[in-house]
Amino acid sequence: MALVVMCGQPCSGKSTAAIRLSEALQSACATGGDQRLAIRIIDESSLHLGRNQSYADMVAEKNLRGVLRSQVDRSLSKDSIVIVDSLNNIKGYRYELWCLARASGIRYCVVFCDTEVDQCGEWNNKRREIGEVAYDTNIFEDLARRFERPDSRNRWDSPLFELFPSRDDSERTSTVIEEAVSYLTKKVDSKTRDVKVLQPTIATQTAVKTEANTLYEMDKATQEVINAIVEAQSSGFGATVNKVTIGPDLPSINIARAVGLPELRSLRRTFIKLAGQYSLSGPPPPTDSVSAKRMFIDYLNREFASS
Repeated sequence: MALVVMCGQPCSGKSTAAIRLSEALQSACATGGDQRLAIRIIDESSLHLGRNQSYADMVAEKNLRGVLRSQVDRSLSKDSIVIVDSLNNIKGYRYELWCLARASGIRYCVVFCDTEVDQCGEWNNKRREIGEVAYDTNIFEDLARRFERPDSRNRWDSPLFELFPSRDDSERTSTVIEEAVSYLTKKVDSKTRDVKVLQPTIATQTAVKTEANTLYEMDKATQEVINAIVEAQSSGFGATVNKVTIGPDLPSINIARAVGLPELRSLRRTFIKLAGQYSLSGPPPPTDSVSAKRMFIDYLNREFASS
């Protein structure tokens, strides 16, 4: 039904706001008679991910965003409201989440906790003093420096509900929460103008959610083909290898010249990209290793024949 993206500096009050929003949504659903609607908060702790470990470096942070995005993708449905309680500090990542909502044909909004960095730092230090989970100082400062504020002019940041936890009183905060709840739960019809339900495009309807296991199989299968070519050429002791056989149920790879590893890697990257963005009238990406290898071998043979 909806995806809510919490956004703000570290220790800006996002988790408190997410809980209040969740409680308000549950209350609205109970009084409105729609008790089947599931409200779920997805955050680092729900996935057993530590804050400092998850933001220790760019690789860890990228992995965290990937895990959160996959969990969100699996959780979206017409009968649930998913609240992503994380920094969501990169506008490109918020765009990716918006794309997931659009592909699912649901509502979307951003709740921004606009808290001054100094205040966030004080709250972080206070957490550390009382023994609660807190960010290391260097990680906090790095995240604060790289934060990209949401802008309601961007479609992936709209509609934007802004909270000011460090200076708003409870009544003001409740008003913004109520506005968000109204937007997320209001019944819509053809005359509704103040609530936008994202509509999937042809591309998002057909370019399907390539599941993680499909990507894994394709990545693994194509790498095995590359390894076989490299090994065959190495065993040729400098002579040109004209044909490489991968397996009994697969076509041979026809090579009329020596092909270096950089070129093979480039061809592999291009193939994976094309397979993920396959033609709207074409077949879906392969879901098993043998099919992925056959598809990649056919692609290589075409490329080698034309070069």
